Amino acid sequence: EYLQCLHYEHVVVNGEFIPLPVPITKTITKAEKESIADASKVALTSPAGDIVATLEQPEVFEHLKEERAGRTFGITHPDHPYIKMINEGGDWLIGGKVTALADFKYDDGMDQFRLKPSELQAKFKELGADAVFVFQLRNPVHNGHALLMQDTAEKLKAKGYKKPVLWLSPLGGWTKDDDVPLKTRMDQHHALIKNGVFGETPVVLAIFPSPMLYAGPREVQWHAYARLNGGATHYIVGRDPAGMKHPGTNEDIYHMWHGAKMLELTPGLKKMQLLPFTFAAYDTKAGKMAFFDPKRKEDFVSISGSKMRKLAREGQTPPEGFMDPEGWSILVKYYQSLEKPKNIDL
Repeated sequence: EYLQCLHYEHVVVNGEFIPLPVPITKTITKAEKESIADASKVALTSPAGDIVATLEQPEVFEHLKEERAGRTFGITHPDHPYIKMINEGGDWLIGGKVTALADFKYDDGMDQFRLKPSELQAKFKELGADAVFVFQLRNPVHNGHALLMQDTAEKLKAKGYKKPVLWLSPLGGWTKDDDVPLKTRMDQHHALIKNGVFGETPVVLAIFPSPMLYAGPREVQWHAYARLNGGATHYIVGRDPAGMKHPGTNEDIYHMWHGAKMLELTPGLKKMQLLPFTFAAYDTKAGKMAFFDPKRKEDFVSISGSKMRKLAREGQTPPEGFMDPEGWSILVKYYQSLEKPKNIDL
C-alpha cells in the first residue's frame, strides 16, 4: 500500500482504488524494529504513553527517505521543513491493520472542535445545509478572506441553494516554525465569528488534524478528499495551495495554478464542486478589502504576510478595514510575546 500511494496516489482496497495522494506513515528505529520482531500485534501509544490503537500483523520495511521525498514533494532539498523531518525520522517504516481503541484527545481546550467526519455530517444536517463550502487555511483570517466567504454564500444562493453553510477548516497538525500556532488562530477565528465578520452565513469551525506537508498539488488533493468525506459539497481553491518557496532558490516550488488544475482533473473529486479563490486586496479609495480591479490597480495595496507580521510585532494598527480589530489584537498579543527582552549591560 505504501508503494501504491507513492506511485499511484491511491491504495487498492478490495480491488477498488481509494485516493491517498500523500503517504501516512509511522517510522521506527532499528532498536524498535528489533523489539517487535515476530510480534503479531503491537500497541500504538499517545505522547502521554496511553495505548490508543493496535497494529495487527505488522510489516516492517526500509524507509527510503529520498524516494519518499522525491515522489511526494518533487524535490529532495534537505532544508524543506517536512523533508527535514523525514530525514530525521527512523530508518524503518511499519504498517499493518490499525484498530483504534479510543478517541484521541489533546487536552488542549480545543478537542470539541476536532470533529469526526460522521459528527461533521450530522452537524451540517442539523443546520439544514443544502450546500457546505469549505475554506482550508493555516493562517489568520483577514477581511479579504471574509469578503470571499460572503461572496461565495451569495453566489450559492443565486444558484438556488437555500441554506449554504461555511465550514471554516483550520489545519491543526504540525506547521513550520514561522506559521501562527493553532491556539492563536482558533482564538482569532472565534473572535471573527462572534463579531459577524462572515455575515449571516452559518459557520462551523472544525479543526482538520493533519500536519502541513507543503507538498503542493499532491497535498491539496489530500485536503480536498478529507473535506469531501466530512460532508463538504464545495471547495474553495486558490493560487499555489499548500505550496512554499524552494529552500535553495527562494522561488515557488510549484506552479501557482497546478494545485487547482489537479483538483479539476482528479476523478475522485467529481462529487465536489470547485470554487475559485478571487483575489482581494486593500482598496485605498474605499478604505476596506475589496476584490482586485485591474482597471484601477493603482488604488489597491497588497498587505503581505511578512508586512502583517511586522505590523503586529511592532504593535501597529493595519489600515482600517483590513482585519476585525479584536482579531488583530489577538495577533498583536501573540507576535509581541515572541519578542525577547534585550540584555542591558550594567
